Amino acid sequence: MAAERLGYHRFWVAEHHGVPGIASGSPAVLLAAIGARTSRIRLGSGGVMLPHHQPLVVAEQFLMLAALHPDRVDLGVGRSLGFTEPVRRALRRSAEEPDTFADDLAELRGYLERTAAVTARPAVDSEVPVFVLATGHGISVAAGLGLPVVLGGPVLERPELGDLLTAYRRDFRPHRGSRPHLTVALDVLVADTDAEARELALPEVWAMAQSRRTGVFDALEPVATIHDRLAEDRAGRLRERVEQGLDAVTAGSPATVRRRVEGLAERTRADELLVSGATHDRDALGASDAAVAALLG
Repeated sequence: MAAERLGYHRFWVAEHHGVPGIASGSPAVLLAAIGARTSRIRLGSGGVMLPHHQPLVVAEQFLMLAALHPDRVDLGVGRSLGFTEPVRRALRRSAEEPDTFADDLAELRGYLERTAAVTARPAVDSEVPVFVLATGHGISVAAGLGLPVVLGGPVLERPELGDLLTAYRRDFRPHRGSRPHLTVALDVLVADTDAEARELALPEVWAMAQSRRTGVFDALEPVATIHDRLAEDRAGRLRERVEQGLDAVTAGSPATVRRRVEGLAERTRADELLVSGATHDRDALGASDAAVAALLG
């Protein structure tokens, strides 16, 4: 697999449902397939949405992965209830239900550490580290349980980010010798010039802008097709949303990307960087992944 060959440390997949452009309805199944094609890189979820599952079932799935691929499995968990209302209904979830994320997370960890009343199988010798994907409340949950936290998206631009991170490190309650650990998740695309990299970012930003209008995240389209569609936007509202989305992506030349990443790392004191990127041109995406590995490795 290209990520392993390029020297990346982890390969994580996320849980999404009912999204035509993303093949990620079952992270555990996908990770098993990835593990069979690789030998070294760590396999993880970024993440499993815990409100959709019973903690015991999640523990069993990732213990099975750890049995198949020892000392390579990470379990990232989040608390999103679903992309759209129809998806939430299909998952039997609603915003009115009580938030049990902290309790479910503690229960899940009990199964993984074999301290629960029920022993999750299979029993494995390798540890399955748990990470919390957070945007707000999840940060305090991670601190209270002594777990590493993964932050990405709009929370990284909030004025209160510094206070949130200070509280995480201050309120962290060590568990079995754990220490605060912050992973920052970024969309990163690299090309020879800033303008070329911005073009690479356009397909996913366009799909996201369209999804907010239609409720459907379609497969990524070619750049030329998107420009034709934007030319038809006479009012300019859609183009404005796309430009805002492009500004949020860390896309640029190697020098531009390094400057932005180093600035964020200094501001957050991050321990690790989780990089994702998507575009319609697969060859250009492979070249970007290689450039990121060379730049930040």
